[in-house]
Amino acid sequence: MRSTILHFVLTALVAIPGSRAVPSFQQVYEQRPLLPQHTQHAQHRSPWRIFSDNVIKKVWGIEKEFESKAGQLGVGWSEPPLATKSQHGLDILLRFNISSADEARKLAEVANYMYLDVWDHTAQWVDIRLAKETLPHVLRQLPESMRHAHTALLQEKELQQAIFDSFPRPRKPTPLSPSDPLPLGHFTPSLRPLSPPASTAENNIFFTDYQPLSVILPWMRLLSSLFTTHVRLINIGLTYEGRDIPALRVGVHPTNDNEPSPPRKTVLITGGIHAREWISVSTVTYIAYTLITEYGKNPEITQLLEDFDWIFIPTLNPDGYTYSWESDRLWRKNRQKTPLRFCFGLDLDRSFPFHWDASTVGNPCSESYAGEAPLEGVEAAALKAWVRNETENNNVEFAGLLDLHSYSQQILYPYSYSCEAYPPSLENLEELALGLSKAIRIQSGHSYQSKQACEGNVAWAADKSRGDVGVRFESAGGSALDWFYHEVGIRYAYQIKLRDRGAYGFLLPKEHIVPTGKEMLEAVLYFGRYIDGEFEGMGRKEGRKGKPRSQSGW
Repeated sequence: MRSTILHFVLTALVAIPGSRAVPSFQQVYEQRPLLPQHTQHAQHRSPWRIFSDNVIKKVWGIEKEFESKAGQLGVGWSEPPLATKSQHGLDILLRFNISSADEARKLAEVANYMYLDVWDHTAQWVDIRLAKETLPHVLRQLPESMRHAHTALLQEKELQQAIFDSFPRPRKPTPLSPSDPLPLGHFTPSLRPLSPPASTAENNIFFTDYQPLSVILPWMRLLSSLFTTHVRLINIGLTYEGRDIPALRVGVHPTNDNEPSPPRKTVLITGGIHAREWISVSTVTYIAYTLITEYGKNPEITQLLEDFDWIFIPTLNPDGYTYSWESDRLWRKNRQKTPLRFCFGLDLDRSFPFHWDASTVGNPCSESYAGEAPLEGVEAAALKAWVRNETENNNVEFAGLLDLHSYSQQILYPYSYSCEAYPPSLENLEELALGLSKAIRIQSGHSYQSKQACEGNVAWAADKSRGDVGVRFESAGGSALDWFYHEVGIRYAYQIKLRDRGAYGFLLPKEHIVPTGKEMLEAVLYFGRYIDGEFEGMGRKEGRKGKPRSQSGW
């Protein structure tokens, strides 16, 4: 019965434009006006900063602050943001093939000083977005061997079209009744004939399109109100612009009060720490929806929800995610002010204190800018505070982390900051990573590589026997993955980079939402079975190895 109600309510939710049917963020959380947090950031400017800003303004004609559209959520779109069209209309996406450490090093230097947007990289290739007109200059800076060692993944018109296609298409919604016509000309998720009453994630209308935050938030509230026995909407903390970081806690707690309860084993599944990685947001919601609606029907899922709590955070970066919908589809960082007034945002996945990397200090325009100090990223600090409160005050023991990203189809385990450091549970991490990869391959036929995260951060496969050193294209310290593993003590922590391998990159077509969700669901179920067996073997009441470290690490 609840599935039937949920299906029809969700149909209405995604069919009616945001300005009419979906409450704006302020309507959902009226008590939380959008006010910037920690406004002391970037307020003080040295005389040199004032001078340099004035020079840049004079030379490049920058006349105003580039502010995020805080407070303008919940509006309906009639087309993708005009700013996105103008920003990326002449951009192209190239894949540079790497055949030596020298080539990788030189390409990294050029990308750094020209502020090129490095999308992803492996030991064999680097994907870079750049303006087509700058390509001749870039090639002149590279070794002769690289000037023809590149291919176009997306030409200028193709990239622009891929951006457009990632947004929901404008179309006439189906009225709920003849007496309730709906306004036209708004950006709404695609509609199709109603699914069977017993809707699953695979055929649910919510997953036919990527969804903005103004749809995701009411959707989360709806699930928590319909499935009160095992779903609760929680708040992780506040963003820089004052938004909540919403999450769903899914699980069934034992009701036997005669015995003291051991710490509740909890698995954290996160997405959207980088704003433009929309598929990670959709995949988190897909997995959450399946576990919620299949409880009591699927014996395996029922068991996992009784043995663990599952925390689903669709996006750890609500400000950046909203900005990627409103202004710039390819925005990566959060929307925090920096010492350079026209360069906004910190890379939240480089903001955590464990082996924080200071290499980007003084370079706020870098896509990997980690701030001027650890935990300067407001959302990273909020997550850390929430985790600490859960473990110290709410009888929670974090048992697993799956941090979803895109793209390149990789399963990465600690450490990220260095390949010279090996995690104590390396053998177990490798074993489970291979199992996750196999579960995905069996479900969909897609291959995900498993490796240490540090190897995923270099663009040239180092041969230690020859003294080679891997070439990094971005800072690797301060990652959420390393912090959760080493400081929180999560024994099984992974970063998973979802589809694809570069054909579309961050602009993965919406047709991949369900297939990606299905293959990751199989991986999550395998993950749950594996760690459940581990805890059974250790004895649930005796706890586990790898307890959180001393509180000085917090």
